[in-house]
Amino acid sequence: MGINDWSEQERPRERLVKEGAQALSNPELLALLLRVGVRGKSAVELGRDVLQHFGSLHALFGATLNDFSEVHGLGLAKYAQLQAVMELARRAIGEQLQAGASMSSPDLVKRYLRMKLGGQRHESFVVLFVDVKNRLIADRELSRGTLNHTVVHAREVVKMALAYNAASVILAHNHPSGTPDPSQADLIMTRTLVQALALVDIRVLDHLVVAGPLVHSFAESGQL
Repeated sequence: MGINDWSEQERPRERLVKEGAQALSNPELLALLLRVGVRGKSAVELGRDVLQHFGSLHALFGATLNDFSEVHGLGLAKYAQLQAVMELARRAIGEQLQAGASMSSPDLVKRYLRMKLGGQRHESFVVLFVDVKNRLIADRELSRGTLNHTVVHAREVVKMALAYNAASVILAHNHPSGTPDPSQADLIMTRTLVQALALVDIRVLDHLVVAGPLVHSFAESGQL
């Protein structure tokens, strides 16, 4: 039986309008994104299958097109829709950071970086450049490496921070195949960048390590 055969009180779209998106289950929300099911399955049932296949929303959001297409009923069109929704969410949070929400809401920065880095399969090092009013000026990837190694040169970070006239920066990188616990190399790199930026009077507000949905904060752990 398709969703159109359900009563209006049961249909995800009608329930969302009446009760709000928070009232819907994950399969129901996915059903609204997928729009249609497959032969013998409603969109909600397909959404449930998708979650069972990937194990979590986070794993789903980090899936490649090939991974996504392994589920019957999914393909390029639905993958593009999912990626578009994710990018719109990232940009919405970015707008809040640019409006000055970054320092007043550290959790917002963590959420932004989880969405940006959490699903990546390669290691990336990014820097958020912040102005004197705690507004995000720019977000730049300075290095991209393998699963367990990336190289960051202090002079590149300093040069870009000066170019943006940044008052402070937030450093971030991901651990695609591990935990968010910083390595010894992470600690050494952080100290090097803190010292280099201090020479030009630019403060490092935090260094965040992202591993899937988990985030380690150097500032909160007393490691800056």
